[in-house]
Amino acid sequence: MSQSKPGNTYHHGDLRRALVEAAMAEVERGGIETLSLSAIAKALGVSQPAPYRHFADRDALLTEVVTEGFTLFAATLKAAPKRATGHQALSRMAQAYLRFGLDHPGLYKAMFASHILPQARDGVALQATASGSFALLVDATGLTDQQRAQRVALRIWASLHGIVMLQNQGLLHDRLVPIKLEQLVEDVLPAEEAGPGSH
Repeated sequence: MSQSKPGNTYHHGDLRRALVEAAMAEVERGGIETLSLSAIAKALGVSQPAPYRHFADRDALLTEVVTEGFTLFAATLKAAPKRATGHQALSRMAQAYLRFGLDHPGLYKAMFASHILPQARDGVALQATASGSFALLVDATGLTDQQRAQRVALRIWASLHGIVMLQNQGLLHDRLVPIKLEQLVEDVLPAEEAGPGSH
């Protein structure tokens, strides 16, 4: 007796979830350049048109992947400080940023170094989720002046992004500067006095 096709497991509305998970795994493996709806359909054992019942095109699926990436990223940042406050909370969040970028290089690149986020329409979940992750960094500065807090957070974000991208490209090594990445992260943070209560 022949076995049922793998696609039979997706008859109850979970094909969308399976597509996103498969796409996320592929992005982590080879980046967005290698992502193919037809290849994912084949891997899942469903027909070639099946993914298009859930996603209009490849970019629509990638948008869902990147949105989930930012959801995971925001959760990682939010959990990092635990009960710490002030500079220690900011430090823990920055170190969590580093670990996320190094642990998920393909996903991180899709989030921060692809066309998906810049081309996302206003009001979509991706925009809100991405903005929310930046807001966490703004809050972690502990600054009461919102404009200054945003500038400081932007500077930290730009610095952390540079560290992650350089490391993932293999460009940070002891021959350049003998320093641990964790210490480099601490070096880009503002001085400890720029914590809660600063103006």
